[in-house]
This record gives sequence, C-alpha cells and structure tokens, in this order.
Amino acid sequence: MDSLELMSSGRWHDGFTPEIATALHRAALLCHELNQLPPSADNRRDEIIRALFGSIGGRYHLNTPFRCDIGHNIHIGDRFLCNFNVAILDEAPVTIGDNVFIGPNTTICTVTHSLDAEQRNAGIMRAQPITIGNNVWLGAGVTVMPGVSIGDGTVVGAGSLVTHSLPSGVLAYGSPCRIIRAITAADKVSDLALF
Repeated sequence: MDSLELMSSGRWHDGFTPEIATALHRAALLCHELNQLPPSADNRRDEIIRALFGSIGGRYHLNTPFRCDIGHNIHIGDRFLCNFNVAILDEAPVTIGDNVFIGPNTTICTVTHSLDAEQRNAGIMRAQPITIGNNVWLGAGVTVMPGVSIGDGTVVGAGSLVTHSLPSGVLAYGSPCRIIRAITAADKVSDLALF
C-alpha cells in the first residue's frame, strides 16, 4: 500500500511523504490555474475541473475561487452548484450526489491531525470519507467534518458545523449542527412567481 492509498484508507499515517506532497502540488497548480481564468474561458475551465476531480457529472456550475487538496478523491454527480470560496480537503474520498448546492465559504474537511503536539508536528494525520447525498443544500459558511454522511434531501443551514452524520430529508443547523425538523410538502413555495 503506497502512502496515497494509506492516506485514503482512514488509518493514521505520515502526511508528509513525497507522494502526498506531489499530489498536493498537482492539485494546487490546477486550482491556481482554475482560479485565474476569465469568466469567458468555459472550455478550459471544464478541462481543468475534469483533470482535477476523480469524476463530475455533465452539468455543473463551479464558482471560483475554489480550492481542494488532492482533487482525484472528489466524485460529484450531475447538476452540481458550487458557490464562491469553497474548500474541499479531500485526503479521503468525498462523494457528492446529484442536484447538490454548496453555499459560499463552505469547507468540506476529511482530514484531522493527532492531538499530541509531537505527532502533529511530525505530520501524523488521518482522513475519513465524507458522503453528501442527492438533493442536498449546504448553506453559506457550513463546515463538514471527517467521516460525516448527509442523507438525500437534507438542508444544512448557514454557519453550521456538521460533526455527526445527518439522515435524509431534514433541516439541520447550528454549531454543532443538530436536526431541527423534517422537511415536508408544506415547505414547498406556494407563491412562486414565474416570468
């Protein structure tokens, strides 16, 4: 098992290996180029995003600036909306379903470090996967912590710190995030104005 596989396995490992440094550098270069593109460079933007991520659906909108650590551990479904200043620390897999909205200034963080200062300074870390289901909306400024799963149709309110998994079909918010209530048919907008 090489250091990249070990990094993604959920085990404590040395995060300062040359292989990991190379992967971090590759993603940093691609993110830098992506973030420098003019709004009119749609084709080049798509090329970079497809080179950066493990996979992404056919229809998406990703605002910049955007930052990720590895890139190839990110797998995104169709109809994805990612707002400004989103960071995905993807030392472990990050799986995002279809029809997901991510608000500005959101952080999705798979990695944690040892609480022991000596180990932390030596680069000892662990990454745990994050799964975000279909039809999820993460509001502005949400932070999702390692190992969390968010069920289909769930809405996480702005500024929330998600430290535990959330089931499908709920409204949740807070720091730490907690379930407020189920999302029901009564939540449909009734005075929708179309033009």
